[in-house]
Order: sequence, then C-alpha cells, then structure tokens
Amino acid sequence: MDNDVSAGSTTSTVGRLALGITLLAFGLGSTKVIDGVTTADAVSLAHYVGGVALFLVGLLAFRDRDTATGTAFSALGALWFTWAVTAGNQMSDNAAGLFLLLFALVALSLALGATGGVLDQGTYGLLFVSMLLLAIARFAGNDSLGKVAGWFAVAAGLVAWYAATAVLAKWPTALPRRAGGRGVTAAG
Repeated sequence: MDNDVSAGSTTSTVGRLALGITLLAFGLGSTKVIDGVTTADAVSLAHYVGGVALFLVGLLAFRDRDTATGTAFSALGALWFTWAVTAGNQMSDNAAGLFLLLFALVALSLALGATGGVLDQGTYGLLFVSMLLLAIARFAGNDSLGKVAGWFAVAAGLVAWYAATAVLAKWPTALPRRAGGRGVTAAG
C-alpha cells in the first residue's frame, strides 16, 4: 500500500470517528450479536454523536470550504438526529422503510460523489447497502434481512473508523498503484 496519510483535515477525521462509532453501535444493535443489545441501545449515541456532533463537524467543514465533507457530515448528522428522535415512536413498517430508503439514497449520493478516496467511498457504499437492506427488511417484515443489514453497517463503521485512525496513526490510506501501467508478474 502507498503510505498516503494526507486523507483529510482534522474536521474530516473527527467526522469519520463520529460516523464510525455510530455505525458500529447501530450495526451491532441490528445484528443482535451481543446478548441484550439492540438498535434501541444506540439511540443516545446516534442522537448526540451521530446527529449533533456529526452535523456540527459538517458545518465546520463548510466553514473550511470543504463542501464534500460538509455535505456528507451535515446530511448524515441530520439523518442520524432524525432517526434518534423518532426511534421508539409508533410508526408503520412502511413509513420506517421509506425513511431508511431515503437514508440509503443519501448514502448512495455520498458514495458516488466521495472525494476523500476509496475509504470514504467504501464507508458510504457499505452504508448504502445497509440502509437499502434495512428498508427492504422493514417493508417485508424480515428480521433476518435486518441482521444482514446490521453487518453491513458494522463494516461501514469499521471502514470509517480505520479512515480516521489511519490519519492519526499515519497508516496507509491509499491502495497500491501499478508502476508504468504494467502488472506485477511472478517472475518480477
């Protein structure tokens, strides 16, 4: 791997950490892999870290004229905040599915427009798959599909966490490139 560690400002690093831990908590709650832990247990974290903090980080990115990061984090912050304050309210499965589908479309837009490199594209792409599967699970009333979606959220959270930690620890953040357009062969 290239040792490209210039993958973001302090603002994007804080945002990736906030997004990463929110996705990890939400995803692990969705999988129900930890006894007694559900998505309801992620509501406070999603409200304050995923919602308020991420939204503020997005506004700071706009102040720094980083429109891609500002758009991503303020949009995701608003979505996490909305999810957190409506969690627990009586809502039909179709209404919840629609919200998750709209959340998925935002994640798809972020994945397609990500300028932070493959780690940001991966985070948003995995988030898209997770939200799409969660939407389908709510429309169909399929808990098993919801658990699969949770694992995609966990993966997205791990990628976001790695992207932030890599900058701080000066770990690689870019994929290796082939020199001169030629592939590497076994003989060298």
